[in-house]
Amino acid sequence: MKVTVEKNEKVANMIFASIYPLYLNRLEKNGRTKEELNQVIEWFTGIEPDALQALIEEKATFRTFFQKAKINPNAHLIKGVVCGYRIEEIEDEFKVYKQCRRMEKLIDELAKGRKMEKILRKEAK
Repeated sequence: MKVTVEKNEKVANMIFASIYPLYLNRLEKNGRTKEELNQVIEWFTGIEPDALQALIEEKATFRTFFQKAKINPNAHLIKGVVCGYRIEEIEDEFKVYKQCRRMEKLIDELAKGRKMEKILRKEAK
C-alpha cells in the first residue's frame, strides 16, 4: 500500500496521549508492563519516562512527539509489515508516518512476547 500526504498528515495530527493507553492496554492483556512499553519507546525515541509523561499531559501530536525524539541510529533495522504497510517501503518524505509504523512494529513484537534483546535492535558485528 502507498502512503499519501493526507494519510501522513492525519497520523501527524493525532494526539499521542489518545493512542498511548491503547498500546498499554494491548500489552497488559499480553502480560507485558508499562515499564516495558516505556523502555521500547525510550530506546526508539530517546524520550525518557518523565518527558514521555509530560508529552502525554500536553496532549502532544505525533508530529510534536517525533520532533522531540532522537530516533535510535539502529531504527533502520526495524523491518516488516504493520497495518498492511511494509515499513522499509514507506518513502522518507512521510517521516512521521514511517516513525509511527516503526514504533508500532516494536510494540507489536513486545505484545507477541518477543525478547527485549531482539526488540531493541543492535547492528550485527
